[in-house]
Amino acid sequence: MPLIQRKKPTEKPSSPAEDLPDDDDDDSQKKSHRKKSNNGGADKAKWSCVDSCCWFIGCVCVTWWFLLFLYNAMPASFPQYVTEAITGPLPDPPGVKLKKEGLVAKHPVVFIPGIVTGGLELWEGKHCADGLFRKRLWGGTFGEVYKRPLCWVEHMSLDNETGMDPAGIRIRAVSGLVAADYFAPGYFVWAVLIANLAHIGYEEKNMYMAAYDWRLSFQNTEVRDQTLSRMKSNIELMVSTNGGKKAVIVPHSMGVLYFLHFMKWVEAPAPMGGGGGPDWCAKHIKAVMNIGGPFLGVPKAVAGLFSAEAKDVAVARAIAPGFLDTDIFRLQTLQHVMRMTRTWDSTMSMIPKGGDTIWGGLDWSPEEGYTCTGKKQKSNGTTTRGEEDGESLISKKTKKPVNYGRIISFGKDVAEAPPSEIKNIDFRGAVKGQSIPNNTCRDVWTEYHDMGIGGIKAIAEYKVYTADAVIDLLHYVAPKMMARGSAHFSYGIADDLDDPKYQHPRHWSNPLETKLPNSPEMEIYSLYGVGIPTERSYIYKLNQSPDSCIPFQIFTSAHEEDEDSCLKAGVYNVDGDETVPVLSAGFMCAKAWRGKTRFNPSGIKTYVREYNHSPPANLLEGRGTQSGAHVDIMGNFALIEDIMRVATGGNGSDIGLDQVHSGIFEWSERIDLKL
Repeated sequence: MPLIQRKKPTEKPSSPAEDLPDDDDDDSQKKSHRKKSNNGGADKAKWSCVDSCCWFIGCVCVTWWFLLFLYNAMPASFPQYVTEAITGPLPDPPGVKLKKEGLVAKHPVVFIPGIVTGGLELWEGKHCADGLFRKRLWGGTFGEVYKRPLCWVEHMSLDNETGMDPAGIRIRAVSGLVAADYFAPGYFVWAVLIANLAHIGYEEKNMYMAAYDWRLSFQNTEVRDQTLSRMKSNIELMVSTNGGKKAVIVPHSMGVLYFLHFMKWVEAPAPMGGGGGPDWCAKHIKAVMNIGGPFLGVPKAVAGLFSAEAKDVAVARAIAPGFLDTDIFRLQTLQHVMRMTRTWDSTMSMIPKGGDTIWGGLDWSPEEGYTCTGKKQKSNGTTTRGEEDGESLISKKTKKPVNYGRIISFGKDVAEAPPSEIKNIDFRGAVKGQSIPNNTCRDVWTEYHDMGIGGIKAIAEYKVYTADAVIDLLHYVAPKMMARGSAHFSYGIADDLDDPKYQHPRHWSNPLETKLPNSPEMEIYSLYGVGIPTERSYIYKLNQSPDSCIPFQIFTSAHEEDEDSCLKAGVYNVDGDETVPVLSAGFMCAKAWRGKTRFNPSGIKTYVREYNHSPPANLLEGRGTQSGAHVDIMGNFALIEDIMRVATGGNGSDIGLDQVHSGIFEWSERIDLKL
């Protein structure tokens, strides 16, 4: 069959338009290009930055999911097996150890959380907080801080005039043990202690978390939420339902001051007090086991109120100058922190108490002669008062005398100068003006706006502030804040504790202005960590940044490399738990309450128990079981065991009386306080 052939068209002269390539030609050229590329031709696709980012994110996600799969697939005992292979056998947790000894739950236990560790949730808010009803604004994941920071600051702040809820906003404390078992996912506070108590039979019927809104002044927690009344009722209920066995109270951090206030409130007559009568504490409380208690305040509170910073913030501010002050994305970080925290009346409860009598003056301090070696001991060895002074940490002498009594000094030369060479210009009568260095500061309210340049210079020209002068300083730079604070807190030493004025609630959280209850069978313990450099005094400078609304900052360039020096990044450190100096945590139980004194007329027994800080040996140990840090000590096995032995019926003798590693008894003797 003949093949049908297509007839070739006759060629015609082409026009210029016909010379242009048509779509079919383009397609064929693209296919040809792909072929060449696939065959390893010279033309290759370019690798973009977007491709690199996608690959990187993909690799991270795949790796994360793979590790997560392995974690969930491995036996529950595998992490412990790895840890023991590296560090050796782990000791039994205190709960397991005491259960083997046959100890069981006996006295009900009450936990009093401190500042910032208790969760807060939203009950009413502004439009920007829609969808957050009963969601945690403090504690948990802190997701709202990143999603809507200005809205979060607005809701976490209290009214600057009243110290109570702003209009249209209600934030309340989370209730139950979950209120403060974990501060954030994986970051325990009370969880380890609760779990160990559960081993010997404790549960919610004989454990109670006395959660409260830690932003409020102590008396206002009763005025707004009736928190003190609820605590009284719950303690009474637990005592009555546990066969009349008295409660063991375990406050932490600021919760120590809160419970001091409660002990005065509960026995005071109504309506100012709880009306429990003068023997309420004797009937209901076996022991108060204070953990990391800032009985006499902390210098760290002064730095926070004065410049919204502490050691770590000051270092970050020095590494990235202006970053925390600049209006980045309309979020002036430090200014908003200051605006928020200055509305929290509770922060003023931790301003140093006792003035120069306790904290020292221009030319002396109780800790004089202390040296910071920078070396952390690896074991919890114990020393007692009867041992040689040569074994004390304060036996070493610094090369330069440190004037710890100068809580704030403007310049390193002022911090080190003899008192006779310091020429003060009194700031108290300085006239405040309306001119400020940075007009944009008015977008974020702080009381520095009302000081003017003249007032700011007057503060710096006074040069040095001791504990007495610090109170006047805060009254000058933040008069509205301190007016609220002075209505709820006091910082002096009572000459006559029988003076009727000391019956006012503002004195109840100051141990130097109140008496302990008439309860001779009760015991009071001061349990705290030592061996960690802790902020004691500061070197400041004027902040010259045009972007800053806070005119003062810690002078981080004031630094000494000598390991024996206690001056690091503008901060003089002493022994403590990284937040509370030994002097504040230990003085009351070491001296002012020891035996029958005017502050302890019934002779309640007191004990000092120090826990030498030993950091975790490796990452697998987490935050460690021998930590002395302010919050991490809540997982310290030795501390937990001491609390559990008292809760199961023991007393100070059963846990070894005093356990001291620092110079607290020597330092206390240097304080001339009428007892």
